[in-house]
Amino acid sequence: MTKAALLTTLLAVTAGVACADNDINAPCDSPEYRQFDFWLGHWQVFDSDSGDTVGENRIERIHSGCALQESWTGAKTSRGSSFNIYDKNSGQWHQSWVDNSGLLLRLNGGLDAEGRMVLSGPGVNAEGAAITHRITWIPGDNQVRQQWHVSEDGGESWKAVFDGTYKRKK
Repeated sequence: MTKAALLTTLLAVTAGVACADNDINAPCDSPEYRQFDFWLGHWQVFDSDSGDTVGENRIERIHSGCALQESWTGAKTSRGSSFNIYDKNSGQWHQSWVDNSGLLLRLNGGLDAEGRMVLSGPGVNAEGAAITHRITWIPGDNQVRQQWHVSEDGGESWKAVFDGTYKRKK
């Protein structure tokens, strides 16, 4: 192959990759990818009962609008991050959360009939027994309430782990 032919082939392949990248981003423009947009922003987070500040959270759209990234900073020592994406193959939202306590959550779900985002998934408690995590985000007027519950009996009963109100930082 001559240098000219090789150069022509490389340019054609490069142009094809550019087109493929544009095609890959197009599916993330569908309305399903915007269902969790109410959570986007920079938030001050308060305990819903006491009103005490518990931390800050920044939720940003990343990867050409295909995912949301969460960056949590607790008022004390907790730190954590999550990646959230609408999975078109399953028709559900997925969250992977990790934090500085070593916790890994893998949650799936979607919007319920009231427009709340509800994600749940399996885990284990401190004794190693199976539990289920369920986190609900409830959009409000310039705020979001997040409720995290766990069940140790397969969803028959639930115990609150966290109840926070997100208010936009000014």
